[in-house]
Amino acid sequence: MNKGDLVDYIAEDLEISKAMADKMITSFTKAIYDNIRKDGVRLAGFGTFNSTKRKARTGRNPQTGAEIKIPSRWVPTFKAGTVLKSCAEKKK
Repeated sequence: MNKGDLVDYIAEDLEISKAMADKMITSFTKAIYDNIRKDGVRLAGFGTFNSTKRKARTGRNPQTGAEIKIPSRWVPTFKAGTVLKSCAEKKK
């Protein structure tokens, strides 16, 4: 499912226009972007969006085998909640 499919699903489910559904999804993702570095975003049962700092490390160039330095950086993380995990189990 991509963003367009999600817009269609929400518009049909809530009986609203596709434009309104798109605005809702855009607002939701903007809220995550704006708050992931602050306190994270926790949605009970669904999961938690956070950011974690990866340490600097030494890696290898796969083509030449030469060592390269990989700088530290912030990466987004997501931990699934119990309800989401149980939905994934039902799919099997």
